[in-house]
Amino acid sequence: MDGAPEDPQAIVSKVGEPHKERWRRSGKPRAEKLGKSIWGWSCSGLFTAWRNGAPAPRGAAPRYICTYYDVIEYLNISSHSKLHTQILPKTHWKEPMEVMMDFMLIAILSVAEKLQTVTFYFVLSLEWTNTFATWDPRDFCNISKIVLPMDSFWSPPIFILERVNEQKSNLEYIAVTHNGTFNASLPFQVTLTCGLMILKFPFDTQTCNISIASFLYPATDLSMKVKRTPAEMLVNSQSFFLTDGEWKFTNLSINEYMEEIDDGEFPVITYMISMKRRPTLYILNLILPTCALYLLDMAVLFGPSSLEEKVSFQISIILGSSMLAVILNNMLPTSSNEPPIIVLFFLGTFLLMIMAVLDTFFLLHHQHKSLRLGKAFRTVQQGVHPEPAMTTNPGTKHPTEKSQEKLQQTRPCWETPEQDPVLVVLEKVLLYSHFFLSLFFFAVISVKWSS
Repeated sequence: MDGAPEDPQAIVSKVGEPHKERWRRSGKPRAEKLGKSIWGWSCSGLFTAWRNGAPAPRGAAPRYICTYYDVIEYLNISSHSKLHTQILPKTHWKEPMEVMMDFMLIAILSVAEKLQTVTFYFVLSLEWTNTFATWDPRDFCNISKIVLPMDSFWSPPIFILERVNEQKSNLEYIAVTHNGTFNASLPFQVTLTCGLMILKFPFDTQTCNISIASFLYPATDLSMKVKRTPAEMLVNSQSFFLTDGEWKFTNLSINEYMEEIDDGEFPVITYMISMKRRPTLYILNLILPTCALYLLDMAVLFGPSSLEEKVSFQISIILGSSMLAVILNNMLPTSSNEPPIIVLFFLGTFLLMIMAVLDTFFLLHHQHKSLRLGKAFRTVQQGVHPEPAMTTNPGTKHPTEKSQEKLQQTRPCWETPEQDPVLVVLEKVLLYSHFFLSLFFFAVISVKWSS
């Protein structure tokens, strides 16, 4: 009769014979046990299906059971719709789903002081449990783990609050364990905003935050927790740290809190990364050349050269120092709440050089003034003691001519007089005051940098 169910013994013989044949060819006790269990499970499931007039439920053992395809077919992934992978897999709607999180910093790629941004490369490991994706490894030749694309099942959506730019990775896979545990390791290359405090540049230490949240699910639906302590994450990150450039990764701390948005609380985990700048390059390129130029300026100021030569040397040194200031200006941000110490250092040395030039001009002015007063005083002395008049004689020179010859003979003596004692004292006062002011300035800058 058409439509009548087949005899259960016929169904058993059709499905069970292939498994029996495989068991006979294996010849191993383990295969014998596995073949018996599979044969019995297949017969029981098919008999139930024949008896109820319905297909076997999800979980019926496939015909070929020693491949990953069988596990995927058992999990019924191919029939999942896109909407199915977006639904939170909770067994009880009142209990929040727990997501364990682990962090590992791989590299500090760049730090832009002007833009106040930093680029990190790190790996974020997530672990959660989906009770709707489980299987018994004994039924699938002890296959206990499979790797699937990220969009095969639900995965927690991750938001990085400080992110301004990100390069997506193609390695978006999850490892699924037979007990429903999901593990995902997601690499991130992210550019983040970071408030860089450059007061002690280049001897500064910066702290940048990576705040990870999931604002699609409140704390009543999704709970995020750290998997390890900050000390363990720090040791693990330093062992895998790749870059050895300008910045040194020094410390890692974690802050867990709840963010209130629209009458809802959302869990947020903030990883605070501390990094210290290596200042050797800036010392060799900026600080030491500036100190060398200033020492040269002091040597010129205390040197035995004439005041006119000192002025020309000092102006040349100031021009060289201004070039270093232009280089520094291209590196530092355009605005800051407090000027960096290195800016004060450059500005102070520049002002001290300007003061040295002004001191030299002042001494030069005083020297020329004293020379003019000396000449005027000698002219007055010559007017008080005039030479006696002489009779005119054709063989003798005019008294005016004789007086001019006498002045020419005595001019070298008048042009190299003894130095004015007031000028000597004034020069020493200006030079030593400039020297002690320089020592005080450099001491203050050193204390500020070391504090």
